[in-house]
Amino acid sequence: MYGHADRVAMTTDDAVGAAVLPAASATPARPSVARATDAAAAPPVPLPPVGSAVTSGPAVVRFCDTTLRDGEQAPAVAFTAEEKLAIARALDAVGVQRIEAGAPVMGGYERQALRRIAEAGLRAEVVAWCRADSRDLAAAEACGVGAVHTCIPVSDLHLIRKLGRDRAWARRRILDCVDEAVGRGLRVSVGLEDASRADDGFVVDLAAELAAHGVGHLRWADTVGLLQPFDAVDRLARLVAAVPVDWEIHAHDDFGLATANTLAAVRAGFSWVSTTVAGLGERAGNAPLEEVAMAVRHLLGGLVCLDTKGFRTLACLVAAAARRPLPSGKAVVGRWVFAHESGIHADGVLKSPELYEPFDPAEVGGRRRLVVGKHAGRAVLRHALRSNGIEVDEQVLTVLLERLRAHQSVRKRPLGIHDLRQLYGLARSAGLAGPDLAEVRTALTETALTETALMRGSDR
Repeated sequence: MYGHADRVAMTTDDAVGAAVLPAASATPARPSVARATDAAAAPPVPLPPVGSAVTSGPAVVRFCDTTLRDGEQAPAVAFTAEEKLAIARALDAVGVQRIEAGAPVMGGYERQALRRIAEAGLRAEVVAWCRADSRDLAAAEACGVGAVHTCIPVSDLHLIRKLGRDRAWARRRILDCVDEAVGRGLRVSVGLEDASRADDGFVVDLAAELAAHGVGHLRWADTVGLLQPFDAVDRLARLVAAVPVDWEIHAHDDFGLATANTLAAVRAGFSWVSTTVAGLGERAGNAPLEEVAMAVRHLLGGLVCLDTKGFRTLACLVAAAARRPLPSGKAVVGRWVFAHESGIHADGVLKSPELYEPFDPAEVGGRRRLVVGKHAGRAVLRHALRSNGIEVDEQVLTVLLERLRAHQSVRKRPLGIHDLRQLYGLARSAGLAGPDLAEVRTALTETALTETALMRGSDR
């Protein structure tokens, strides 16, 4: 799962055989399971009626970032120890409350990186990710971390087909693991893998027993992104009402719904969200830190205690370490998401930025840009020229706009100010007749089409 075939499969039990058992029922029966030492099974915890538990969400939403664990499990991504430490410090700088820094059972190199992060004096809580396995807990303790997040599958699909086990085994295993973690002096949270495909009754019963066992932080995982945000709010609100602990949502983006499902969980009363920078992660990735933070702040009105001005720098750091270029149109942090070329949009932004921007680019460390391209209108051309000390009359502007569009249809790149000056000179000397397109293309130089191709507007 870590992008290398010889690494440990992080959610399997090494002692379990590989036999594939028949598929679990789509609506599995809810068993009564009990600890081996219990005289009788605990009574099931009732779920509230449908629609009765929906809340407006918590006042403060906290972030557990797993870029250094689940993000690094993206295919062909591997961070050096130095890169992991730099990313951890950057996450801490923006105020992430928890950093899931890696899986110590991966081996000595990973443990060294975890130890360096744990000893870096970060404000964030540094957490090691563990299977429900004594070997993982021992490795985590050796790293010097103070907290572990231990994971157990809860869907019959995972328990039966992957591990050849049942719900009673999962219950015993995770409770034993919690006991051992506490005995080692570690703070422990528990992740419920594939919870979105599990029987909700079993999840509630297990969560209630974990809460009674002293576990105050539980992660509900939508492991393959199958959760639907339309149903999620009520489903998860009933869970929060039944077991009132700190719930964390861990959403994957296989259907492009990770951010939407994370917001649904916040609306349902989840106080923690699991994210990765720019959504880096297995398959289609995870809920992106920057998307969730800005949506919680601006769409849900929640309090996000993060320095969002650092998001753009953070995203670029992770993209470079992962050797995965940041998409130019990536929501919130892409370099083009606050660039405007269309005449109507650029004119609107010049008059009032709120017309075509949902928030100030500076809020996430971005900049507003006006692009001189094929779709530019008179307003952006006039603004670009005026910003460079050139006042233009309407006749020349008409010629310039026509020649610009013809030129850009062939060149397919924005103009830099040097090119724009040359094109303006040609348009001015040509008057209404204008120069031939070939003449314009000859006059424009290749070397000028650089980063200055974006004509910057002033920030709000």
